[in-house]
Amino acid sequence: MTGTNPYELHLDRNAANYVPLTPLSMIKRAAHVFPDRTSVVHGARRFTWKETYARSRQLASVLERLGVQTGDTVSILAHNTPEMYEAHFGVPMCGGVLNAINTRLDADNIAFILDHGECKILIADREFGELVTHILGKVAYKPKVFFIDDPECDNPGPAIGEKDYEALIADGDPDYAWKMPDNEWDAIALNYTSGTTGNPKGVVYHHRGAYLTAVSNALDWNMDKHPVLLSNVPMFHCNAWCFPWTVAMKAGTFVCQRRVSAKVIYDAIADHKVAYINGAPIVLGLILNAREDEKREFNHIVNVMTAAAPPPASVLAGMEREGFRVTHVYGLTETYGPSVVCAWKDEWDVNDMDERARLKSRQGVAYTAQEDLMVADAETMQPVPWDGQTLGEVFCRGNQVMKGYLKNPRASDEAFAGGWFHTGDLGVMHPDGYIQLKDRSKDIIISGGENISSIEVEGVLHKHPAVALAAVVAKPDEKWGETPCAFIELKPGSSVTIEDMKAFCRDNLAHFKCPRDIRFIELPKTSTGKIQKFILRKQLQDEVGDSIPL
Repeated sequence: MTGTNPYELHLDRNAANYVPLTPLSMIKRAAHVFPDRTSVVHGARRFTWKETYARSRQLASVLERLGVQTGDTVSILAHNTPEMYEAHFGVPMCGGVLNAINTRLDADNIAFILDHGECKILIADREFGELVTHILGKVAYKPKVFFIDDPECDNPGPAIGEKDYEALIADGDPDYAWKMPDNEWDAIALNYTSGTTGNPKGVVYHHRGAYLTAVSNALDWNMDKHPVLLSNVPMFHCNAWCFPWTVAMKAGTFVCQRRVSAKVIYDAIADHKVAYINGAPIVLGLILNAREDEKREFNHIVNVMTAAAPPPASVLAGMEREGFRVTHVYGLTETYGPSVVCAWKDEWDVNDMDERARLKSRQGVAYTAQEDLMVADAETMQPVPWDGQTLGEVFCRGNQVMKGYLKNPRASDEAFAGGWFHTGDLGVMHPDGYIQLKDRSKDIIISGGENISSIEVEGVLHKHPAVALAAVVAKPDEKWGETPCAFIELKPGSSVTIEDMKAFCRDNLAHFKCPRDIRFIELPKTSTGKIQKFILRKQLQDEVGDSIPL
């Protein structure tokens, strides 16, 4: 038959030769092959892979009994605890979509998320009992509520809900025949951006992307067999960069903690032989600035994966001296967390520390699971020269790009225009094919790994009766990477103190979004009245010098 592809004749996809990719298969294998290896550690609690798999199946069976069907949203408001870890498997096992909520958001934002995602079940840590009570008074959809009574919680609020998590899963079936997704394109998780332009946008992950990101994490970080990971990335942030699934794939150990601190980090390294740590640049500062009574001795290399602002050379040198090896990555909520890595080359080891830091400060190349990466003109989408000088927008495409924004086709279409995902970040392409960020469009400030919109903060400042104009820009910060700095031009005849303005911000913004530095000035403007933010950024850069990148 002329023109017929012989490889398509009687070679159809079937149950024997095709199974949808899903990270759920990873925990099944871990429990089968390494049932007695430690899976999760939290304080005095220890679980094996056999136990974590059984508990996840118990959760799934109960959720199904409560009416959760394929595509229903199950939300969880919690720290990094075993319950949050199990939800990463148990929720999708019954076809549900996991919505892990940022614990730092205020009641209005969380209420929006619950309504927008049409949350059916809410599981919340008791620490947030009062907050949940407040939220439930705001939502249109009234989810069934259950609470986590974590023995490590030192400030529990009221026990809001029908029963606690342990009582909930006690009614479940540890042998529950969980559901494989019908299609690997089915949604597995719903993660909301930090509301950088108005309400948060719901980023939808699929099983295929979660699976491939989990695999790529292990490959691109060169993780050993049975890695022990302390995730300083909250599981509500890009599902901890998909590392809960990576750890299951490697049958490693996921070490939980409610709070990130130098003592927690050093104790985990010494007590549990943690060899992998991920987190925002603030984690590096915690390690280097730890008091002597917080430090513990250890005799193994600890690998640290960090994103956002690249660490200064002095920080990298200090980390090496303390026994830590840093890998720099870049990504967004829309790309399942890190999808670009500064892949290290052995020949770079001979360079001095300053040159190694310069190389490591670049964001790098596409993850193994990400198909393509380019820096191009934002309008024409033509790639810029590989000269390390010509500025363009960073674009990517591949299996580590979200399905799209929930109920927001316009935003999805804009994000995917031209067949590439538009990151909104600006950078250059070096001659060796490594990208480096230079600025951020839309004036996003990344502080401690959290996205903060200058537009949102400016909107709140403009509500103050004494404010005529406000401009918010990123101020370099050794601890947080960068923090919001507000420049305010007051109305003629008005006066307000800096402390009063800070209090106003705290009353109207999530605290991590509040400017730490507020200055009253006449704002620099163009002839058409546009505020010249680049002058303000330069002023801040001149104040701190070149040690901290903008």
